[in-house]
Amino acid sequence: MEAGRKGEREISDQVLIQKVLSGNDHAFRLLVEKYRNDLFKTIFAVLRDQKEAEDAAQEVFLKIYTSLPQYENQGFKTWMTRIAVNHAIDMKRKRERRREEMMEVVDYDSAAPQNNSIEVKVIRNETRELVRQRLHEMPDNYRNVIYDFYIKEKSYQQMAEEQNLQVKTIETKLYRARQWMRKHWKEDDFS
Repeated sequence: MEAGRKGEREISDQVLIQKVLSGNDHAFRLLVEKYRNDLFKTIFAVLRDQKEAEDAAQEVFLKIYTSLPQYENQGFKTWMTRIAVNHAIDMKRKRERRREEMMEVVDYDSAAPQNNSIEVKVIRNETRELVRQRLHEMPDNYRNVIYDFYIKEKSYQQMAEEQNLQVKTIETKLYRARQWMRKHWKEDDFS
């Protein structure tokens, strides 16, 4: 009985897939309805975030729809699940990479000496002057953000408001500008 039921499901999947391939979008909606919960659970197991899993499920169904012509009758649910897992893993990696980049920015900022001793002020002023002197060497998209942050000493919030951007975008721009500085300027220049 169980095997018969499984066979019926696979047959109906094949029928629906053929209908989708011949241009019947309603057949695809039926496939989405049939597998939506399974796919969501699979994606959620990787991402552990309701909103991200919902977004990813929509993206996965779009991928499935566009990849359907390449499907080779190797078990639809397995094929679909593989697409979902791979997409969720890619999303998780991107999220982790963004988190690491933001942590580097936070670490970099918090590593700056916090006390206001005369030496710290002198070093900060000398560094600011060196950055000011070499600012012209930087690409335009980095120059502005470095100038605003280090020379004008604006906060992320101020910069975001002035440029009509998100604070996260400012943080990312600063991170990339610092990466550029590390790559192109020797540390000795600033010691």
